[in-house]
Amino acid sequence: MPEPSGPQWLVEEGIGEDRAILLDGGEIAVARLHWPGGLTAGQISDAKLISRRKGALRGIAEFAGGERANIDRLPPSASEGASLRIEITRARIWEAGRQKLAQGRPSDAELRGPLSLADQLRADGATVRIVRRFPDEADWAELWREADSKRAEFPGGALLLYPTPAMLLIDVDGEDSPERLALAAVPPLAKALQRFDIGGNVGIDFPTLTTRESRKAVDRALADSLDNWPHERTAINGFGFVQLVARLQRPSLLAHIVHNRAGAYARALLREAERLDHPGVIQLNCGPEIASAIQEDWLIQLKRRTGWPVLVKIDHERLEYEACFAQIVPHD
Repeated sequence: MPEPSGPQWLVEEGIGEDRAILLDGGEIAVARLHWPGGLTAGQISDAKLISRRKGALRGIAEFAGGERANIDRLPPSASEGASLRIEITRARIWEAGRQKLAQGRPSDAELRGPLSLADQLRADGATVRIVRRFPDEADWAELWREADSKRAEFPGGALLLYPTPAMLLIDVDGEDSPERLALAAVPPLAKALQRFDIGGNVGIDFPTLTTRESRKAVDRALADSLDNWPHERTAINGFGFVQLVARLQRPSLLAHIVHNRAGAYARALLREAERLDHPGVIQLNCGPEIASAIQEDWLIQLKRRTGWPVLVKIDHERLEYEACFAQIVPHD
């Protein structure tokens, strides 16, 4: 394992989700969100090969908990029904309407169970500090709202994010001249990629740039701003389009919120409730969709962590997700 080095990650271990941030001048520079319960990148577990076409290097394996993963680099001797030791290289991810299976490959290493978010960071050589809550100046709520709205504003414009099965599309929107708008968008774009923990294929639609010099200027700006974000990139074309490809190991913060919005709001509601510090009954006020996403075990954990009874109040008039909130109410 690499020796810890560099800035220190702060990690909140919440109910149903863990959050991690790197701060730069009090602002979140990089963030991660992890929902425990599935296979995680770096996990090494035994599984049963349940599907493989003759001569193929790929197949599907099923793990003890019932989750399945696509397995690459299968040895010729591995047939359906065989037991294999698998290292997970990518957790399952969401795309429109469905989940894509986790990915893995055969391994001879020792067993290693699912990794917490803190352990994932430590495995990458990071320094980690577990905290009860992030510092007040950390702008987690703002970051969360940006991800939920799929919009990140900057002076003179905004980045509009459109997750698709093929890639994340980012449209640069604004009223300034194409050259000035494109250049102004590059630093906030680089910032958003890391704050939202984006990986995989990303397509960026800049304004159409008519001159070769203006396109080169945007290419140079991208090279400078993305220097510390490992990726490959095409040059901007005459229509203002750039494609980025980065390593994908886990769902992004954006993907968690976009593809399971009720679950994301339910977890955020419990995190809010856990921070209430007055005696009484914790009442979770929400509409039916968020209430359905709250798992019974989460309520047990909330009661254990706070020491107070917990009540879920379903308000059929409170259908907007943003209207849910937690409060302390008196005992009956």
